[in-house]
Amino acid sequence: MGQTRRQLLETVERQALKPLPAEPYVLAEWRIRRVGIDYHVEVENHFYSVPHRYARTEVDARLTARTVEVFCRGERIAAHRRGSGDGKHTTVAEHMPSSHRRYADWTVERINREAEGVGPSVSLLCGLILERRPHPEQGFRACLGILKLVRSVGDARLEAAAARALEIGALTYGSVKSILDNKLDRQAAGSAMTEHNPIRHRNIRGGGYFH
Repeated sequence: MGQTRRQLLETVERQALKPLPAEPYVLAEWRIRRVGIDYHVEVENHFYSVPHRYARTEVDARLTARTVEVFCRGERIAAHRRGSGDGKHTTVAEHMPSSHRRYADWTVERINREAEGVGPSVSLLCGLILERRPHPEQGFRACLGILKLVRSVGDARLEAAAARALEIGALTYGSVKSILDNKLDRQAAGSAMTEHNPIRHRNIRGGGYFH
């Protein structure tokens, strides 16, 4: 063409170039999630709040190394600094509902009432779960999960499982379900663990992991 590359850049290409982006490109991953009745979205074992009016709504979560953004129908409704996968909650106060903090007719009082109807151990377990969260609504998901177990195991077994969970200090839905799945609720309360009893801990995979 009778011109150097520099000459072609200056005479032909330079005028077609656009400014570089103000921010460098960030690699992101997307997840489809459903907001819980506690107005939190679970992403990589961490819970992030969104405005309470989006409870039970299907949303898209955009993950980067440092942030988690939540979108509903293309509109960003929440943005958080990314937390570790520790099962904890990141909550923005403005996302919390006013008045009595109701979600689909569920309140702290109703959860306590339902738990009392099953038994004193279930009532105490749910009460402790709600009390130990910065906002009681953050414990709704765990309490409702525990209460729903009564449909498959009945009041007596759930009450026994809750008693055992309180005995070992495992105040989570996952612990209660594990007790029921392994039929540990049928063991006598207060019985000491022996070498034949499995050790329950989230960092121990168990034999089933290797099969």
